[in-house]
Amino acid sequence: MCGIVGYIGSKQARDILVKGLRKLEYRGYDSAGIALYREGKLESEKTEGPLTALEKRLQAHPLTGHLGIGHTRWATHGKPSDENAHPHLDRRHQFAVVHNGIIENYLELKEELQNKGVTFTSETDTEVIAHLLADLDDGDLVSTVRRAVRRMRGAYALAVISREEPDKMVAVRLASPLIIGVGGGENFIASDIPAILEHTRDVYVLEDGEMAVLTREWVELTTIGGDPVDKELFHVTWDAVTAEKGGYDHFMQKEIFEQPRAIRDTLAGRMKDGVVDLSGELSFTEAELKEIDRIHLVACGTAYHTGLVGKTILEKWTRIPVEVDVASEYRYRDPLITSSTLVIVISQSGETADTLAALREAKKGGAKVLGITNVVGSSVAREADQVLMTWAGPEIAVASTKAYTTQLVALALLGLHLARAVGSLGREELSDTAAALLRLPEQADSLLADTATIERFARRIAGHEDLFFMGRGLDHAVVMEGSLKLKEISYIHSEACAAGELKHGTLALIEEGIPVIALATQQAVRDKMASNIIEVKARGAHVLGLALEGDTQVGKAVDELLTIPATLPLLTPVLAVIPLQLLAYHASVARGLNVDKPRNLAKSVTVE
Repeated sequence: MCGIVGYIGSKQARDILVKGLRKLEYRGYDSAGIALYREGKLESEKTEGPLTALEKRLQAHPLTGHLGIGHTRWATHGKPSDENAHPHLDRRHQFAVVHNGIIENYLELKEELQNKGVTFTSETDTEVIAHLLADLDDGDLVSTVRRAVRRMRGAYALAVISREEPDKMVAVRLASPLIIGVGGGENFIASDIPAILEHTRDVYVLEDGEMAVLTREWVELTTIGGDPVDKELFHVTWDAVTAEKGGYDHFMQKEIFEQPRAIRDTLAGRMKDGVVDLSGELSFTEAELKEIDRIHLVACGTAYHTGLVGKTILEKWTRIPVEVDVASEYRYRDPLITSSTLVIVISQSGETADTLAALREAKKGGAKVLGITNVVGSSVAREADQVLMTWAGPEIAVASTKAYTTQLVALALLGLHLARAVGSLGREELSDTAAALLRLPEQADSLLADTATIERFARRIAGHEDLFFMGRGLDHAVVMEGSLKLKEISYIHSEACAAGELKHGTLALIEEGIPVIALATQQAVRDKMASNIIEVKARGAHVLGLALEGDTQVGKAVDELLTIPATLPLLTPVLAVIPLQLLAYHASVARGLNVDKPRNLAKSVTVE
């Protein structure tokens, strides 16, 4: 991943591709490249770094042609480098491919191709596709792509060109966005509308399992299996700035709604035979894992709140004691670290200064260090002993949303992997929990289908300067994140209270009309939580309750009720946080504030 552009027509493709990629820069990337057909050859130029670096290469080697594909890469498999940049070509330069997504079985395919004598020049899963196309080539580009896709598992958006059929380009979508732009005597492929908006406003939006075959004059839409697809053209009426946001009003809103996809991507390829298996990514031996006698979770801000949830998950599933530390304090408290300590550092960017300092402190103490990050090639990814990537994709808004949910999913995956290694969970529980994880993307989608109640409550609180969140157990960890989101972008003072502590001070601040957001998703303490809600209601609070679907008791106690789909108690934070993100977003909008760039805050805190 992250940005795809393709062109077939009568114009010079190079400039169209580069300009299109520049329109996708907001998505984030670490390398870029293009491939064009010219005089019986496929020629490619690609480089690590910004598009300006690619443009310099193209000045020295000015590719020309009327058919081409381009890509900006956000590294997943393999560090940012010239070799790992897209497009990828097979060894005979017959096929060129650009790809967003993850091919889950790429190692299996790679081994099969290596046994046939194929030499790989990159660390990517995408290069496998180019060689697979060459291996399966039957003389027809469309049927060859179909045959290759049938061999691949995972999520992908593909654009493929062939030197043998320079009048054609093929695109395929499975769980990764892809659109087709329709022009006069020219047609386009892109991963997002801004890339082609300068050239056409008429697009087909591909759905999962669909394929497009493009020539200069026509576009044919089918399923991957070859059945015709009848689809109406979508005429884009957005301006260019709105188009970058995919039709959403703000990047934060877009990123909230991207969470089902981000969760799905983070889960992809990490299960085998119905249970979580990270052995392909983590090289800790079973003996090393069994030696772990304590775990430290270290992070800042939103990632720290992830750690608070992770503590309960890891302790419940592994029965190993877990401590959670704010990274800025970790190295100053002289933590007890031994060679049997596993230190997990969490950072979206992988460049958070305090988290990096904690990582180095842990390594100095002899601990095993595991990094959880969203950025391949970041400092955390390079310096940790092991890395577990989240596949959230780039986050543009300062307030983190999809990074938080994917970090939770990553910790759940890690918890199950550890539990399997140390034998603390049986096969049935490992399998049932893995199945519950796989349901989360669909459940998150259903949560985002109806936001009317949360929008209404957000307008209510927009006029207040103070409010409270409260919850018990894991819900308290979640409301800490909800409170932070609200403070970050609406500037409303909020406090996240452990509901059992109400009588120890906070209750004195509850007065007539004050908003309270109460989470009650943990069934073990639901009755006690209902009593806490009654306590604040008796002092005049206006309460928005968040409970599981089918919970009638909490609904009777609150003024307004939101529900989330039922899942395992330890997985509820992944779903419960989404309404709280939306609450903060809509409150900020109601107050007329800059949602994506709140005052005094930066996306990545790279200084202490």
